[in-house]
Amino acid sequence: MDREGPRPDVAGEARPDRLDLLASGEGVITGTVVCAAVIAALAGQATSTLQLAVAMVGTILVYWLAHLHAHAIGRAVRNQHHPWLALRWAFGHTWVIAAASLLPLGILLLAALAGAELRTAAWVALYATIALLAIYSYAAGRRGGLGVFGSLVCSVAGASLGVLVVVLKAVAIH
Repeated sequence: MDREGPRPDVAGEARPDRLDLLASGEGVITGTVVCAAVIAALAGQATSTLQLAVAMVGTILVYWLAHLHAHAIGRAVRNQHHPWLALRWAFGHTWVIAAASLLPLGILLLAALAGAELRTAAWVALYATIALLAIYSYAAGRRGGLGVFGSLVCSVAGASLGVLVVVLKAVAIH
C-alpha cells in the first residue's frame, strides 16, 4: 500500500501512524457526521434505541461501502491498478469511516443502558458527536502545527458541523 509512513510532528520528529488514522482523518469526521445526521433524522421516528442503532449501523455501512467502491474504482482507473489491488488499498484508507461510527453508537447504547429514554439517549449521542467533532478538529489543528488559538478555531469549525445537523433537525421539525 502506498502509505506515507510516519508523520513528522511540530519538532520534526516522526510519529508513527500504525492504524492510518491520521492519513484517514477525513474518514473520522465523515463517519461521525453521518452518525449525527442519522440520529437527528431518525430519533423522532424510531420506536426504540435498538431501531435507531440498527439504522445508524445500516446507514454508515452503506455510506462506507459507497465510499470504498468510489475509492477503489477511482484508483483502478486513475492508476491502472487491478481492481482487487485498488479495493485492498481503498479498504485500508476508508475503514475509518465505519470505525468512527462505533463511538457515537456506543454512546447511544450506553445512555440507553443507563436508563435514558430514546429521545434523551439520542440527544446525548448527538451532543457527544458535536464534542467529538470539536476534539478531532482541535487535535488536527495541533497536529498541523497550529497554536492553541488556531486549534480552537479548528475546534469551533468542527463543532459547527454538528451544530448544523442540530439546526437542520430543528428546522425539519417545525
